[in-house]
Amino acid sequence: MTTPIALDTQSREEVLAQAIAAIGTADFVARALDYLRTAIGFRGCFLTRLNGRRPPEHIYDNVSADRRTNVVDAWLDGAYRLDPFYVAYVENPSCYAARLRDVAPDRFPQSSYFSEYYGGIRLHDEAAVLVDLPGGSHLFYSIGRLIGEPRFSRRDIDATRRVLPVFAAINRRHFARAQIASLVQDPTPPPIVPDDIDSAMDAFGSDLLTERESQIAILILKGHSSKSIAQRIGVSPGTVKIHRRNFYRKLNISSQSELFSMFLATLTRAA
Repeated sequence: MTTPIALDTQSREEVLAQAIAAIGTADFVARALDYLRTAIGFRGCFLTRLNGRRPPEHIYDNVSADRRTNVVDAWLDGAYRLDPFYVAYVENPSCYAARLRDVAPDRFPQSSYFSEYYGGIRLHDEAAVLVDLPGGSHLFYSIGRLIGEPRFSRRDIDATRRVLPVFAAINRRHFARAQIASLVQDPTPPPIVPDDIDSAMDAFGSDLLTERESQIAILILKGHSSKSIAQRIGVSPGTVKIHRRNFYRKLNISSQSELFSMFLATLTRAA
């Protein structure tokens, strides 16, 4: 079991002081994570910067080399589009802490994304801390516990939310300084380019499927049940099932895992 940093060894204030002292240095994220661990225990962390519907920017991870392909590369290559935290961010970007089950669709644990991504990396549970930055982007701290460790509790998230204002403040200070430094080195802002992966997702199956069938296929991949899809798009669950049978036939597939593989192949071609 992972537990918060023992406060009889270092007080929370001492850990925070070390994080503040690390602002503007390469050691900042590690020290900020130490401060976060005074509230919530976790094993792994994968940190990215989210900026609207642009591809996420990798900042930090402590993922072991043998799991990097399945954890980091697969997510950045396009699997993030099915991540419940990313979907929640796109719908309502804000500063918050939450567990996976707080934002995931009703059938997410039965989805191919869950079995392929979470099963493949031995991840038992995930929580997220999102921090809004000046300029409109957000930091996405994905923290995880592995098989054999307890799931994140409501108490864990409540404790995280209590330290979130301070955690967010030191992150904003550090990354604002990093942004200023990068602008000094290169005053020309990077061009805004279309997200090819986003376009590929929106067009998934468009050469064979109707717009409604493509919409339902994506919602299935995200982990929604027929009932949940029906409520979202205003049709009956029976109609959803009919559409699913139709696009399975058109795509010549018979399972959600085949649909997931086809979706990832589409993203790979777009990358």
